[in-house]
Amino acid sequence: MTGWSERPSVVAAMLNPALIAALLATTAEGHAKETGQGVPVVLSFVAAPLVLHRGTREALPASTATHLATWVSRNPVLRAGLPQRAVSLVEPVRAGIRFGLAHDVLSIDRDRLSAVPRRRPRGVRPPPQLNEILRKANLAGRWLAKTDSPATVLALLGVAP
Repeated sequence: MTGWSERPSVVAAMLNPALIAALLATTAEGHAKETGQGVPVVLSFVAAPLVLHRGTREALPASTATHLATWVSRNPVLRAGLPQRAVSLVEPVRAGIRFGLAHDVLSIDRDRLSAVPRRRPRGVRPPPQLNEILRKANLAGRWLAKTDSPATVLALLGVAP
C-alpha cells in the first residue's frame, strides 16, 4: 500500500478514507431505504467504482426504474472498465470502512454495513462535486437493492468477489 505522502495529491484527496466512509454511509442509507437493511459489505466494493469514476457516475440512471442489466447493456465500455476500477479501489474501500467504523459513521452487523444516523449541521452544504458524489451514492444504494442478490450484481458488472 502506498503511503499518503507518496500519492499524487488528487488521488489522496479523492480516495481518502473519510470520503469513502461518507460515500459508503450514503450508499447504506439508500439501500436501507429500499430494503430496511444495511448494504451487503461486498457491494461496497462495487458502489465505490460506480460513484467515484466520473464517467460512470454521470452515466448512472436518474432513477432506480432502470434495471441494472439494462444499464449494463447500454454502457458496455463503462462496464468493461469496472472490474479493473473495483480492484484498484479495494484498499481505499477497506480503509474507508475502517475509518467509518472507527469514527461512528458506519456500523457493521454480520455482512451488512449501515450508516450511523447523523444530522448535518444547519447551513453546512458540501461543495458541488462532493454533493454529486453523495447524491449518486444514495442512488446507487437504492438501485443495487433492486437486484435480487449481491452475486447477481457482481455477475452483471463482471466483478469477482
